[in-house]
Order: sequence, then structure tokens, then C-alpha cells
Amino acid sequence: MKRNALSRFVADYGMLFVLLLLCAYFSAATVEMQYPTGATAAQQLARQILTQFGKEAQTLIIARDTRDDAEFADALSDQLAAAGATVLEVVKGPPANAREALDKIAAAQRRLDVIACNHVTAAWGIFDNFPVKYPTLGKAKVMRAEGYRWPNFLKAENLLNVANQIAVIAIIAVGMTMVIITAGIDLSVGSLIALSAVVTAVLIRDFAGAEQASAHGMIACSAGGILVCGVIGLISGVMVTVFGIPAFIATLAMMLVANGLAFILAKGQSIYQVPESFVWLGRGAGWGIPNAVLLMLLLYTAAHVVMTRMPLGRYIYAVGGNQEAARLSGVPVKRVLLFVYTVCGMLAGLGGIVMASQLKSGAPTYGQLYELYVIAAVVVGGASLSGGEGKVLGTLIGAFIIAVIQNGMNLTGVESYTQKVILGLVILGAVLLDMLKRRSWALHRAA
Repeated sequence: MKRNALSRFVADYGMLFVLLLLCAYFSAATVEMQYPTGATAAQQLARQILTQFGKEAQTLIIARDTRDDAEFADALSDQLAAAGATVLEVVKGPPANAREALDKIAAAQRRLDVIACNHVTAAWGIFDNFPVKYPTLGKAKVMRAEGYRWPNFLKAENLLNVANQIAVIAIIAVGMTMVIITAGIDLSVGSLIALSAVVTAVLIRDFAGAEQASAHGMIACSAGGILVCGVIGLISGVMVTVFGIPAFIATLAMMLVANGLAFILAKGQSIYQVPESFVWLGRGAGWGIPNAVLLMLLLYTAAHVVMTRMPLGRYIYAVGGNQEAARLSGVPVKRVLLFVYTVCGMLAGLGGIVMASQLKSGAPTYGQLYELYVIAAVVVGGASLSGGEGKVLGTLIGAFIIAVIQNGMNLTGVESYTQKVILGLVILGAVLLDMLKRRSWALHRAA
């Protein structure tokens, strides 16, 4: 029983091990010296200075004129002063400012024990041959917070960036998973991203007050963008179910229609007349997690429940497994197909709103080639293009595999053209793996 459960888990979510291997590889490949910044660096350096020199330490603090460096300099000054140590001066600026402060201290013949820096300012050329340049200050020690080795890939901000960057693709992939499980395809989702972004931005600009739009107005306009894309998805479903047009052709046609409508509505221009608060969904964060990622996780949780616990999910699998058998069993095949294409269109519209929020504008050029990345995420996640197989959580794993590969290659300096080759090979490998798995099952059943 346990072996069957393990085999089923491996069959459904085997790509999880691939994702873990990729994370392990890029973690090992991006290990570098890391240095604390801001208040963390200040706390560590203050402890080092006080341990080595005590309260008698006379310190010059040197930092750049940046937010993190200013936070570091102010926090270090406060902590040293609170401990009773003397801070001669706090320099925030370029090396010339630091040189001026050193000249002033040397001219006044003041004692200087520590020059407190961060890892950037400690490497400035003014500290080369320091005893020769400043004989009276030659005993001063340049100190910085100690570094440590850690993978750039595993930095918290990088991991959140990976999740945030894949959010749009992952959101749309929920609907695409349902479509592919029914043995269909939807090529229009990339253009629907652009159409939704443009419709929402136009509605905000022309009817909701542009830069002064309220939250309710923005929500209503966003709902309009999602509704328009849902209608496009419904039309694709009607073409497939009522007129029997192959999904590839029907959605290819709607892709062109949606792309053309986006350019017509936007008049070929980007639309920037949206309020600052419009970026809440795409750039905002709650509990330290980007709002777009929280939305993505909520959608995947809901979709997982639908596909595994509700009759609708069983109907979707039945239609993809054998449409005629499903019809004879009483499954409302046409309604199921209309539902999945409409949902796919609406989720593409939602993805377009997230992208518009991230970029604080709407443009008809958004979403180019996104349909390929969405389909790739679904296929890499284990769904079969022949229909009847696939898991929503598997799609999420597939989306993260693509995101990790792209992010890891960026961190390791792989050029963009090579990245496309590698991603293409990954998609091809996933399809070949699906075919080999199906042949294995066929041989097993025949035996």
C-alpha cells in the first residue's frame, strides 16, 4: 500500500525532485562572500569595535550616500555613542569626503583608533598605503562587518523575486492546466494579458478618474478587464464545442483578435494614467510576501480543491480521458469545455492586471510569448498534451522549474540566447518523458 502511494506520488509530482536538484545546483554555483548591510552590519561592527578597543575607542565612520549606507552609519554612530565611545565624525558621500575628514583629523592631531566602514567603502583606494599617506593616523585600523559565504540564489530577496516574477505565468497556468487536461490548448493567453492590461488602464483613465481613481473604481475597472478576457475565452470555447473547430486554430484566431483589439484600444501607445496605489497588487507585500505571490497561492489552493474534491474536477479529467465515454456517462461535456476556456481567459485577464500593476501601466506589447511559457509550465509539471492527466500542484512545480532555470542562469551569467536553447531543451525533455511514461504504462497494461 505504501509502495503504491509512493509510486503514485512520484508519477504525479516527480518533477519536484528535479526542482530540488536545480535549486541545489544553482545554490552551489552561486556561493559568494556576503556582507551584512544596514542596521545588521552596524550592530555587528559596533560589537567588534567595543570588544577590541573598549569605550575609549575614537571612531570615524565612512559610508556612501545611499539609503542602506546611511542606515548603517546612523545606527553605528548611535550604538557607539550609547556605549560611551567617541565618534569623531560620520561621513556620508564619495571618497573625496572621506579624504577631507581624514585630513581634518590629521591636521587637528587627534587620536583615531578605528575607521568604521562597510565592505564597499573599506575597499576604497584612499586606504591603500594608509600609514604613508597619514603618518600621524597610521595606527588607525580600518574595520568592517565580517562577511560569510552564502549562495546568491538562496538570498531571501532573490527567492521572493523568483516567486514574484513567475506569478503571472503561474496564475494563467491554472486555467491552462484545466484546458490541457481536457486535451485542448489555448494560444490566446499571451494576447489576453495585453488586452486586459489595456482595457483596465483605459477604463481607469477615461471613467474612474485617472491618477485620482479610488480603490473601488480600480477594482471595477480591473473586473472589466477580466470580464472582457472571459468573453474571449468563452468565444474560443464556443468555437471548439459548437462548431468543432480544433482548439489550436480557434485560439490562434482569438490570439490575433485580442492582440489587434489591444493595439486599437491603446492606439499603439502605453497608458500611464493610473494612480500610484494601482501598484498594490503587483508590487505590494503582506507578511513579507509579495501580494501577487499570495494571490497565486490562493488560486492554486482553490484550483487544487476543485480538481481533487469536487465533481467538476472529475468531469474535467473524464472529458480529457475519453470525451465520448464521458458524454455517455452523463458528463455535460460542452458545458465543461466552455467552463475551462472561459476560466482560462479570465485568469489570463487577471494575469494581465497583475502585470499592469507591476509595471504601473497598460500596453499592447505585454504578454508576448507568454502563452509558450504557460504551456511549458503545464507540460513540465506533468500534464499530458493528450489530455486526461495532470495536477494543478504539478503545474506550480513546473512554473517554478522554469523560473529557477531562468533566475539561476541570470545569476551565473548565461546569455539570453543560450537561455532560450536550454529552456527549449527542458520543454522537449518534459514532453519526451511524458511519452515514455505513457508507453511504459501501455506496455505494462498489455503485459
